[in-house]
Amino acid sequence: MRYYKHLYLAEGLEKKKEKIIQKLEENKLQISMHLIVLAQGDHNQLEILNSILLLQPCYPKDDLFIVGLAKNYDEAIDLVEKIMKEVYDTTKGTDMRSYIIKKEQED
Repeated sequence: MRYYKHLYLAEGLEKKKEKIIQKLEENKLQISMHLIVLAQGDHNQLEILNSILLLQPCYPKDDLFIVGLAKNYDEAIDLVEKIMKEVYDTTKGTDMRSYIIKKEQED
């Protein structure tokens, strides 16, 4: 798994960021944690995944590029809306995937 340099976090997760990432890396259970990741196919932009999926032994988590963390699904939706607004305000477009990849490569 890779993490976006400018990882988007739901409200209240700023102080817990490192601990959450450590638990994800160690395959520890975080029942309600949701991840916002770049979609695997180029035709989609983002996906929201429950972190429980990562506990499955055959889940292809090595390919995941995590751009956001949320405490639950509703907060994940809010975070995607925040990302979309940022992308639109900056580029006047809706291509979140390209925006995130470009921003990751710039820094």
